[in-house]
Amino acid sequence: MVQLIVGEKGKGKTKHLLDKVNNEIKEISGNIVYLDKSTKHMYELNNKVRLIDVSQFLIDNSDEFVGFVKGIISQDHDLQQMYFDSFLKIACLEGQDITPAIEKLKKVSAASGVDFVLSISVSADSMDASLKDDVIVAL
Repeated sequence: MVQLIVGEKGKGKTKHLLDKVNNEIKEISGNIVYLDKSTKHMYELNNKVRLIDVSQFLIDNSDEFVGFVKGIISQDHDLQQMYFDSFLKIACLEGQDITPAIEKLKKVSAASGVDFVLSISVSADSMDASLKDDVIVAL
């Protein structure tokens, strides 16, 4: 399953994402990974959540990003959820169509059983119609 938190830059998407991950860690039995563009939010996350600073891994395009995600999943058999803050930035999708990358993530989720929650700096109105059902928060 892929869920989207969308809204223009500066609207509070990260706060929603952090609240969701910190609530979910209390409820699930598996592991959670939080991908971000820096370690800025390290102290706002529950210490059971693994924070990965994607900028340290020299990812150049969305295909490499999806491969990176698959690699994380392959190394943690107890992984249940992944959270992606600043999705456009970490997936190298700024100014591009995000639909193909999200469709790939849906396939990865279905095959692995890992759920993804993405924070995306785009208005809900400007999103592709095929993705609107995946939006859980629109700011």
